[in-house]
Amino acid sequence: MAELKNLRSNTLTLVLVNIAGIMEKADETLLPGVYKEVGEDLHTDPTGLGSLTLFRSLVQCLCYPLAAYLSARHNRAHVIALGAFLWSAATFLVAVSANFTEIAISRGLNGIGLAIVTPAIQSLVADSTNDSNRGTAFGWLQLTTNFGSTLGGLISVLLAETSFMGIPGWRISFHLVGMISVAVGILVYFLANDPRFVDSDGNAKDQPPPPPFQEEVRQLLKEAKEVMKVASFQLLIAQGISGSFPWSALSFAPMWLELIGFSHKSTALLWTLFNVAQSLGALFGGTMGDVLAKHLPNSGRIILAQISSGSAVPLAAILLLLLPYDPSTTLIHGLVMFIMGLCVSWNAPATNNPIFAEIVPERARTSIYALDRSFESIISSFAPPLVGILAQHIFGFKPIPKGSTGSEEIKTDRQNAASLAKALYTAIGIPIAICCFFYSFLYCTYPRDRDRARLQLTEETGNASSEERQALLENDEERLVSVS
Repeated sequence: MAELKNLRSNTLTLVLVNIAGIMEKADETLLPGVYKEVGEDLHTDPTGLGSLTLFRSLVQCLCYPLAAYLSARHNRAHVIALGAFLWSAATFLVAVSANFTEIAISRGLNGIGLAIVTPAIQSLVADSTNDSNRGTAFGWLQLTTNFGSTLGGLISVLLAETSFMGIPGWRISFHLVGMISVAVGILVYFLANDPRFVDSDGNAKDQPPPPPFQEEVRQLLKEAKEVMKVASFQLLIAQGISGSFPWSALSFAPMWLELIGFSHKSTALLWTLFNVAQSLGALFGGTMGDVLAKHLPNSGRIILAQISSGSAVPLAAILLLLLPYDPSTTLIHGLVMFIMGLCVSWNAPATNNPIFAEIVPERARTSIYALDRSFESIISSFAPPLVGILAQHIFGFKPIPKGSTGSEEIKTDRQNAASLAKALYTAIGIPIAICCFFYSFLYCTYPRDRDRARLQLTEETGNASSEERQALLENDEERLVSVS
C-alpha cells in the first residue's frame, strides 16, 4: 500500500513537472512568435528585437548559479513553483509595457524565473531514472517542453492579428500565458514532491539542520569546480555552446516565414509542424540512445548525436536557401521543416542529458545541469542579435519605406526574407558543424569519466563488491594505457 502511494506521488510529481516545463517553454517562445507585430508597434528593427531575447538570456545564464544553489539545498518542487511565479509576474509586465526599454527590462526579469526552473526539472528526472531508461525519460521531457514551444507559438501567432477592447492580440497572449503559469505554480507547490524530502512511504523526511550559508556556498563552489574538471563535461559544454546557437537563432523563423508571404495561420501551422517533429524526434532519439547504449555502451549515444547534428547542415540549406520564397509552397516547406525537426532534435535526450547524469555523482547532478545551461546560454544568447546584424548589415535587410505601395511592400518583404534566410543559415550551418566535430572527442573521455563516477559512487555507498570495484579500476587502467 505504501509502495502504491509512493508510485502515485512520483507519477503526479513527474506529470506536474512536465506541465511546468510546458509553460516554461511556452513563455520563452511567446516573444519570437510576435517579433513582426512588436517591431511594428514599437518601431524596432531586427537587431533591436534580437536584443530583447539577448537581455532575457543573459539574465537567465547569470541566474543559473542561484538555480543550482536553490535546487541542491531546497525542495525542488517548491523551487519550480517559485520560478513559475517569478516568470509569470515578468510576463504580465511585458504585456503592459509601453516602450522598448520597458519590454527589455521585463524580459530580463523574466529570465530569473526561467533560470530557476530548468536545473530543478532536469535533476528531478535524472534522479527518478537509471542508465537503461534515462534517455527515454529525457525524450518525454523534451517532447512535453516542445509542446510548450508549440503552445506558445500558436497562442502568440494566432492572437497577433486580433484585438480585444483595443488591446493588441500580442499583449493578450502574454496575459493568458501569465495566468496559466500562476495556476501551474500553485499546483506544483501543493501537490508535487521532491524524493529527497519524502521517504518511500510518502511521508516527509526529517531534515538535518542546514549548515551556515557561507558553508553551503563553499560546498557548492567546491562541487562546481569538481564538475568543471571532468573532461567529458568540458567537451559537452564546447559542443553545447556551438550546438545551442542555431536553436536560439531560429527565434527569427516565424518572422522569416511571414516575410515570405505566409499568413499568420500558415506560419502558425508550419511552426507547429516543426515543433511536433522536434517532439517526436526527441522521443525517438532518447529511446534509440538507450537502445544503442545497451549494445555500444562506450559509443552508441555519441554516434547518434553526430548523425543528428550532421544532418542539420544540408537540411537547413534546403529549407533556407533552396526552396522558393513563395507563399503557395506551404506543403513543401512543411515537409522539409518536419523532416528537419525530426532529425536534428536527438542530441539532448539521447546523449547530453543522460551522459551528464553518468559522469558525476548523484549529489552533483543539479550543479552539472545548472552549469551546462549557464555556459551554453552565455554564447547562444548572442545568436538573435547576431542574426539581426548579419541580415541588416551584411545581407541587405531593409525596412519598408514609408508611403510604399502594396506591390513595393511585397517586393521588399521577399528581398528581406532572402537576407534573413542567409543570416539564419550562417548562424546555423557553421556552429552545428563545429558541434558535430566536438562530439568526436567524447569517444575517448566518456567511458573513463563514467567509470570513475561509478567507482566514486561505490566507494561512497559501499554497495558494490570488491570484484566490481576491481573491474572498474582495470577498465580505467586499460584506457590510460591505450591513450598513452
